[in-house]
Amino acid sequence: MLDNATVNKLILLYALDKMEVPLQEGVILDMVTENNWLGYMDCKVALCDLIKNNLITNVATKGCNPRYAITSDSREGLKHYYINIPSSLRENIAEVIKQNKFKYRKKQDYFSDYYKNNDGTYTVILKIESATAPLMELKLVVQNRNNAKWLFKNWGDKASTIYEFILENLVE
Repeated sequence: MLDNATVNKLILLYALDKMEVPLQEGVILDMVTENNWLGYMDCKVALCDLIKNNLITNVATKGCNPRYAITSDSREGLKHYYINIPSSLRENIAEVIKQNKFKYRKKQDYFSDYYKNNDGTYTVILKIESATAPLMELKLVVQNRNNAKWLFKNWGDKASTIYEFILENLVE
């Protein structure tokens, strides 16, 4: 029987394998803790160990936030040891990821933030990133906090439409 630390690592590897796309650390932590697959500290320790031992790798290019993916060696090992993850947990992980894959990708691909400027206006930063390169970054100055909050909050739902619109209208 495997110790808890090893099972925790298997849970992370299993979730990354089911996602089929590289994930940022924050998205991994959110996904695993909000679904109660692992506690925050257990997840953080397991994630650090997996990175340190090259069982997951950063596939992002320079200028992008790190995104971690399961290595082929880890995927092969997981085939032999996934049985040590309780079957009900494996089923739950597979189902949650199937239903929320796009939500987790959106969380990391669409970034927004805002801050107050010295003149009382707000600068809103809106980004679309991929694992290999930043795709778009907009900095907008708006007159009040309500507008900044609205842009911040709604970017995730509007980002792909805006990106398509810009490409269609700027590229011939």
